[in-house]
Amino acid sequence: MQTLTVALPGREYDIFIESGLLDRAGAYCRTVLPRAGRVVVVTDSNVAPLYAKRVTASLEGAGFAAGLTVIPAGESSKSVTMLERLYDDLMDFGLTRSDAVLALGGGVVGDLAGFAAATILRGVDLIQMPTTLLAQVDSSVGGKVAVDLKAGKNLAGAFWQPKLVLMDPDCLTTLDDKTFADGMAEVIKYGCIWDERFCEFLLSLGGREGVMTQIDGILAACCDVKRQVVERDERDTGLRMILNFGHTLGHAYELFGKYETYTHGQAVAAGMCRAADIGVRLGITPAGVPEAIAALLCMYGLPTAIDCGMAHYEAAVGLDKKGDGGDISLILLTKLGKAEAVKLPKSEVLHLLEAFSL
Repeated sequence: MQTLTVALPGREYDIFIESGLLDRAGAYCRTVLPRAGRVVVVTDSNVAPLYAKRVTASLEGAGFAAGLTVIPAGESSKSVTMLERLYDDLMDFGLTRSDAVLALGGGVVGDLAGFAAATILRGVDLIQMPTTLLAQVDSSVGGKVAVDLKAGKNLAGAFWQPKLVLMDPDCLTTLDDKTFADGMAEVIKYGCIWDERFCEFLLSLGGREGVMTQIDGILAACCDVKRQVVERDERDTGLRMILNFGHTLGHAYELFGKYETYTHGQAVAAGMCRAADIGVRLGITPAGVPEAIAALLCMYGLPTAIDCGMAHYEAAVGLDKKGDGGDISLILLTKLGKAEAVKLPKSEVLHLLEAFSL
């Protein structure tokens, strides 16, 4: 078992990574929820047939009354409408302040269930059980929870740290290649912003089959980077911003595809490449870094460019939560393995993007 502890004072929690944790979820939950009588499992229509019975049975074996609510799979469920339905389900099950919500699924489930847990009854405990690679290495750790608004993604949210994160790498065996690659974009991101040697290691693995031979260590390495960052900047006002490398421009690509054409990972992949190009143009990123990133992304079937048009860039830059008046903090690489937030006028960023699109 790989074990990490996110040491936020008063909000500490462990991350456990081990095959077979699905069937032992109840025992682990009982250690952090000694007074809880009820746990409501929130999952989606893809994950429920695969894992819901195993998790609820494990919870019941640990003495919990286990509820289950299933949302439709897909980004469209991360909405205020679905949040209201989830509130009703939690109340119908008799949830109290001493009970908990368990998010079983990918990023959409984790964000929606997490935001519900953060706000219902002014906050109840949350357990994260991510089942996708993207959720395991990124969205389940760090406490960011949110729903989408008509104006854009993740615009209504909170910081709500889980009580526990349980990762069963066996869940990744049921992912199709597209969904697996989606998570690899975030895995590659960690190498880009933190550790050049990790990028070299991923390149040496040659693809999904090689990654799965080392998956426990890869999950632990990614979560360890995020742990270190979150411990130093829980509220995303400084260092934590580097975790958004590729995301500002990635949001433009997601918007362009109406959140259906491109997955989050595909959009972030293309966003990382374009951000690296901008860094080179500004003299911040060394030449050759964009090509190194592209080689890794291509190995895992991820796009290196998406042509979305200036209107979508303008919308994404305008809504980016790292913006400050007329400026934006764009995450750029000073070398492969080191990132920093560079404050630039939004107009300059858009001018650079327009030049690339000519």
